Amino acid sequence: MSPHTPPEEDLYAHLTPELRALAMRGVVRTYPKKAVVINEGEIGDNLYVLLKGSVKVFSMDESGREITYGRIHSGDYFGEMSLDGGPRSASVITLEPCTCAVLSRTEVSEHLVYEPGFAINLVVQVIRRARAATEAARNMALLDVYGRLIAVLEEHDDVTTRNTAAGLTLESITHQDIASRVGASREMVSRLLKDLEKGGYIEMGTKRITLLKKLPSRW
Repeated sequence: MSPHTPPEEDLYAHLTPELRALAMRGVVRTYPKKAVVINEGEIGDNLYVLLKGSVKVFSMDESGREITYGRIHSGDYFGEMSLDGGPRSASVITLEPCTCAVLSRTEVSEHLVYEPGFAINLVVQVIRRARAATEAARNMALLDVYGRLIAVLEEHDDVTTRNTAAGLTLESITHQDIASRVGASREMVSRLLKDLEKGGYIEMGTKRITLLKKLPSRW
């Protein structure tokens, strides 16, 4: 990573006024694609406002299997879960070249003194992500692999979508992406997707899946 000064005004144009005021307090840094910005388990108290690009939030188990929690895009922020000084709860890696405004816990605290209304934004963010983590844990515990697969395809969070004559198309998504979201092997996911395609429920292409009709609740 490298410092980027001075920050360009257009980097802040798409931010909400509240987030823009916070980001302006930070040091702007750039990260190349596939750079690990946060490591799970490390102690850190920086908050990152994502000015440009997108990142993936994930964990890795002892066998090297990856579980993906989601993606964060420009105009949002991450790292807030460790503002209490505790260890990072997940890792964050860039999916493309990214630019972030990086703030320390002290700088965030100072911002809250001058902009107390942002505290509500911060609390809502923590609640929203805690709910998403709870839902992911619930699905892992209560649903089988097919059930988790259907949840990912139907919710299509953090996936580019477009409506076509055939149906809803999920773009820039791979079998490995889905496997990381559902906590299963790529081979198992590929097998289930092929079965759904044979049944006429989906149509697959390169990094593309089109949902042709409502997916069956059981398979």
